[in-house]
Amino acid sequence: MSFRAKIQGVGGNESYTARAQALKDRLDSQIPPSLHLEQTYLDNLPLDVTGVPASCGLLTPAELAITELDATSICEKIAKGELTAVNTVTAFGKRAAIAHQVTACLTDFFLDEGLQRARELDEYYRREGKVVGPLHGLPISIKDHIPIKGRWGSGGFIVNTKPSADDCDMTRILRSLGAVFYVKTNQPQTIMHLESHSCYGRTLNPHNTNLSPGGSSGGESALVAMKGSCMGVGTDGGGSIRCPSAHCGLYGIRPTCYTLPTGDYISYQIGQDGYATSTGPMCNSARDVQLFLEALFGAKPSLVDPSLIPMQPTIPDLSQKKLRVGVMMHDGVVMPHPPMLRALELAKAKLEVAPNIEVIDYVPYKHEEGYNIVRAMYFEDGGKTVRRLLEEGGEDVHPLSEWVISPPHVRHHDAVDVWRLHDRRDTFRRAYSDHWRQQGCDVLLCPPFHGTASRHDTAKYWGYTAIWNILDYPGIVFPSGLKADPSVDVLRAVGSPMSESDEYNRSLYDPEAFIGAPISLQVIARRFDDGLVLAAQEVIERIIKS
Repeated sequence: MSFRAKIQGVGGNESYTARAQALKDRLDSQIPPSLHLEQTYLDNLPLDVTGVPASCGLLTPAELAITELDATSICEKIAKGELTAVNTVTAFGKRAAIAHQVTACLTDFFLDEGLQRARELDEYYRREGKVVGPLHGLPISIKDHIPIKGRWGSGGFIVNTKPSADDCDMTRILRSLGAVFYVKTNQPQTIMHLESHSCYGRTLNPHNTNLSPGGSSGGESALVAMKGSCMGVGTDGGGSIRCPSAHCGLYGIRPTCYTLPTGDYISYQIGQDGYATSTGPMCNSARDVQLFLEALFGAKPSLVDPSLIPMQPTIPDLSQKKLRVGVMMHDGVVMPHPPMLRALELAKAKLEVAPNIEVIDYVPYKHEEGYNIVRAMYFEDGGKTVRRLLEEGGEDVHPLSEWVISPPHVRHHDAVDVWRLHDRRDTFRRAYSDHWRQQGCDVLLCPPFHGTASRHDTAKYWGYTAIWNILDYPGIVFPSGLKADPSVDVLRAVGSPMSESDEYNRSLYDPEAFIGAPISLQVIARRFDDGLVLAAQEVIERIIKS
């Protein structure tokens, strides 16, 4: 399949088609001709396009070197005067333009605006001899539904795609800390499934373009994996930071809800409170996750948004204690694919011989029930609002959009039904908390998905992330250092399917299809134990990669 066919957008009526084409034309026109890749080059891309920025000849050696740095190094070098904000933003802006042309990851490109802010920051540094904040000059990419003043954004439909009138709390705080904005990134129709396919087109996984980068923050994961950004901001209501980070071999955290600002994000279900969406960073290093969180919590966002819980996560010192790590090989609903099982088995084996780790064989508690509850809460109106917005925009429903709003999990609830559903949620949360305590683990190591990145339009089970959303347990994903290898990741004999979802999942596995896909793992802790999850992830990663 050609690259152009892979990224083709969602269809619709004549009016929709014209408007979608205008949006894509606007985005294409924002990328300078000097950064355009030749069509013959695009027609002959390999499955793994992560090497394109270094081989295409559009970046200088100095720009390549800058974009290979993580966010922490960039902030350190800018603070020491070893890098300028202008050179940094230029390098990442150019690499983002290249990344978009091979993955369709962007929705807005405004490098000129970013460079203007970078010049202001450089002038401040020259004049004052210090940085304006901990993120001074750092280029940060932003998911499409997070507003930036004057830039395009949407709530997952063409009918609500427009420039934003103002910054939201998150982007306003990031600006005050010195961050520079230059791009926005693609997300799914509805923002509520794992395929980042919108009116702008379908985003591809840089490690294997036949696979999805995940969703709903899939534009972010593709861009950061291409190193067109060293830090992106995503959101997570069912796995939308952790899934795409895992699919693209990144670090990404879903903090406890109501600790970081999500006020004024573009939404089409304003006022629903069955579940909450968290927001957080997607990066190429674990220390960058900590950099983001320390900067944001240090800004005291709860003073701006009274709905937020005032907290500053404390990262504990685990060197003097034995960490009790639960290991969950599967959730009792869907058996992971062979690459994921291989990574878990290797991780468990190394943890079992580590002197500072006690491994606990974690038994999952009613994950299918929890997943069904949270799926029902995603669309308590039975998907009526989604269908209305699609109809108003003349937009064809995406296959996974149809799946996510369809019975039996989704139906219309009246007020009394909503109360009952929320009571089921609260009862489940209490029962799960009791179960976790009885298991006796500090943190849990488990899959972030049932496999590596999925083939396009096939991701119909989010249980490995969504279960933690209903519980509001913070979780971080990180790359295991392994990739899918068809020579060793053969289909295993594992008995009868555990569920209909498991049977479907088995049907998706073809060792050759996932070649080169990163294999990632997930660490979970109880609610508000965000500092513990960060500390534990660092310990666990160090052990399993030793």
